[in-house]
Amino acid sequence: MDVRTLSTFTVAARTLNFTNAALSLGYAQSSVTAQIKSLEEDLGSALFNRVGNRLELTEPGERFLIYAERILALTHEAKASLQDEAGVGTLRFTAPETVCTYLLPPVLKAFKEAFPRVHLQFLPGFVRDFKRQVLEGIVDFAFILEEPFPSKTLAVEKIRDEEILIVASASHRFAGSRGISAQDLIGEDVLLKALGCSYRNQFERQLINAGAHPGRFLEFQGVETIKRCVEVGLGIAPLPRMAVEAELRSGQLVAVPWEGPEIQISTYLVWNPERHLGSAEKAFLQHVRDALLPTV
Repeated sequence: MDVRTLSTFTVAARTLNFTNAALSLGYAQSSVTAQIKSLEEDLGSALFNRVGNRLELTEPGERFLIYAERILALTHEAKASLQDEAGVGTLRFTAPETVCTYLLPPVLKAFKEAFPRVHLQFLPGFVRDFKRQVLEGIVDFAFILEEPFPSKTLAVEKIRDEEILIVASASHRFAGSRGISAQDLIGEDVLLKALGCSYRNQFERQLINAGAHPGRFLEFQGVETIKRCVEVGLGIAPLPRMAVEAELRSGQLVAVPWEGPEIQISTYLVWNPERHLGSAEKAFLQHVRDALLPTV
């Protein structure tokens, strides 16, 4: 049970997919499978249930994940304490799919060009765990797409406000509308991100408060899947502008004016103020501010 194996286990536990874990780590899938098997034999307990093509953590696996993350966090902290030379080190961060896909790529590219000796490590995970992971030192920073939230334990910096649009296909009956309300959605199919999405929660509350019952809520894990389904006319969807700008320009999707209250969502950067920020962390924090904070 070494650090390499624990790292492989935590990535597999977050992705619940050995193929994706292998791609993330730069290993062959057979290497990931062998490491997990060796770890399970060492611990004398199954860490994953394999149901067809799906993986799920066993109850012992869920308990062991907490300890594995703590061990890796302490290992990272120990290394960081010895690598405080300017522009050197490893920086771990996490972010929801939307932010990681549509906002961060040019920011990360520019950071790598400015600080080539800093190793950026993206740790995939569940949005509900982001704040805990920051507090426990599992990641150095987390980007969070959420409603305004106070925190007594986290340093929270708003990066930018995000506009949520109601989008439809160009052939949809709402496409030429000057505005729609919650009542207009009665009987209409609505495509939503999976539970835990902040803008989904606000949108659903508006429909509930208005007593408007859509035909169906269709739930998806990924924004790209939602966009493709909206394009072919399966329904309408609330999505961040940053995720649909290309489709709006091409005409594949149209934004339908929403007459309900504005959905208040922002992208935040959070970190643990009790932990020492090394040179890599300080450089990353300033780079994100320079790249994404609005200029006065």
